[in-house]
Amino acid sequence: MLEALILASVLFGFFGIIFKKNLMMKIIAMDVMSTGVIAYYVLIASKDGAFTPILSQLTGDVDPIAYADPVPQAVILTAIVIGFSIQALMLVGVMKLAQDNPTLETHAIEKNYTP
Repeated sequence: MLEALILASVLFGFFGIIFKKNLMMKIIAMDVMSTGVIAYYVLIASKDGAFTPILSQLTGDVDPIAYADPVPQAVILTAIVIGFSIQALMLVGVMKLAQDNPTLETHAIEKNYTP
């Protein structure tokens, strides 16, 4: 059930990027899709009953197989930071476009563009 919800959020974001004409809506759709991908990665990397390696080394009574892998956690944190910075960069680009155009609709921007 959770996998279906995550897949739905990825698909909603993907189709939002393709079919929405407003640039702000495209940015929001990209953020929804990114959140779905991160949630899917967290779902795959999670294990029931796993302990953090630092806590279990202090107590010493946990089976070494029950350690949680810290690499997926680091990858997810990196993906969140990169996604945030990309979103901020796209918002700056949209702000620059909004200074020259009265609308953020893609067809209107393309019509006003003269090479």
